[in-house]
Amino acid sequence: MRLLYPFLADRRILWVLLIINIIGTVYGYYWYRGQLNVTPLQFLPFVPDSPTASLFFVFVLIAFLFRKNWPLFEALAIVTLFKYGIWAVVMNILTKMVTGYLPWEGYMLIISHGAMAIEGLLYAPFYRIKLRYLLIAAIWTLHNDIIDYVFMQFPQYQDLYIYVREIGYFTFWLSILSLVLSYYLCIRKNRLELSMNGKPV
Repeated sequence: MRLLYPFLADRRILWVLLIINIIGTVYGYYWYRGQLNVTPLQFLPFVPDSPTASLFFVFVLIAFLFRKNWPLFEALAIVTLFKYGIWAVVMNILTKMVTGYLPWEGYMLIISHGAMAIEGLLYAPFYRIKLRYLLIAAIWTLHNDIIDYVFMQFPQYQDLYIYVREIGYFTFWLSILSLVLSYYLCIRKNRLELSMNGKPV
């Protein structure tokens, strides 16, 4: 993994990722336009899950380009990129299983959201997340689950509506997995590495 550090830190790579994520974020909000038009105002920040996740990462990349760390955005980014990246991959595969058909947009979403989950994890060694920021990310993420599956504002996959309770249950535990993974990669692992290097934890 350490062999990738110079590549990931290269400013040209950061600029490419920034452009890709800005385009993906804009397209993501456009993809949600129909649902956003019928969403009550108080729920609007919590409906477009994936583009908001990539928006968090846009801020992370901007900070990196200025050689800074914005740990709150880093915490929100790693948790939500992994969660909604994996979620979208699973939902599109499930759609294919249920209906026997998946349009080309579905395959595009599988690839793009799989990349979302991966990019957030790849940059974990560069994050400077403290536990308090991860707790804020946990509140945001679990609150989002409540908005989605208690107030029924989840992303619209009409073919899967009959499985909404099962999807809600899966999503909750995916949130927990995302938080645990983020804690391990960004807090526990960093503390262990510091300790092994003889530096104060």
